[in-house]
Amino acid sequence: MNHARHSERAFFVAVALAFVASAAATISGYQAMSSMPAMQMPGGWTMSMTWMRMPGQSWPGAAAAFLGMWVVMMVAMMLPAITPALARYRRAMQPLDGARLEQFTIIVAAGYFTMWALAGLAAFSVGVALAQLAMKLPFVSRAAPFAFAMTFVIAGALQFSGWKSRQLHCCRATPIHAPVNARAAWRHGLRLGIHCIRCCAGLTAILLVIGVMDLRVMTIVTAAITAERVSPSGERIARVIGAVAIVAGLIQLMRI
Repeated sequence: MNHARHSERAFFVAVALAFVASAAATISGYQAMSSMPAMQMPGGWTMSMTWMRMPGQSWPGAAAAFLGMWVVMMVAMMLPAITPALARYRRAMQPLDGARLEQFTIIVAAGYFTMWALAGLAAFSVGVALAQLAMKLPFVSRAAPFAFAMTFVIAGALQFSGWKSRQLHCCRATPIHAPVNARAAWRHGLRLGIHCIRCCAGLTAILLVIGVMDLRVMTIVTAAITAERVSPSGERIARVIGAVAIVAGLIQLMRI
């Protein structure tokens, strides 16, 4: 029993340290990005340099740089929400010895963040394609503020859906399948990642359209995701978040 308590304390300390390190790296990345001038676009908005290549940089290099930034940012944003699921996994695996329990926990986390890395690669590909269209076609750029506002409205409406409720339930109760080995741990992490990406799709879309490296937006989205995931009243909180997003989107529409 004492060993189990010690292992749990060590787990939460490791999570806290990982969160602090990833948050510090995210802040550093934000400071570097904020020093770069944004591009003024037709329609009265600015395009972040996130979707652009730096001078002398190849597109694979730009994708790798974005992916590195994205994964670090996702660790900082998602650790508060995923920690309860990792703790449940550890409790289910308690018969394991300490070394294997730590190993399997790391494998689960690696599987989880691998799915977020793939989501980031998809987001970068879509973001770059849309950015290129906006630069080449002025009517696309002028339509962007409307699209941004509608993203808020649609994401907010999604928070009220039965689909959202089911995704929240899946995130909280992802089953742990036997056998107990590294392959099963990896698959469990992948399942957690898939459920989490689905559950956070609307809020992630808001993050992407406002500014993927905006610290204020990241903080708000992180708080929203964590609240709806870990609170016993998660579905109610999700609806409140949805209402706020819809109102924000409607306000933006009225300003266009």
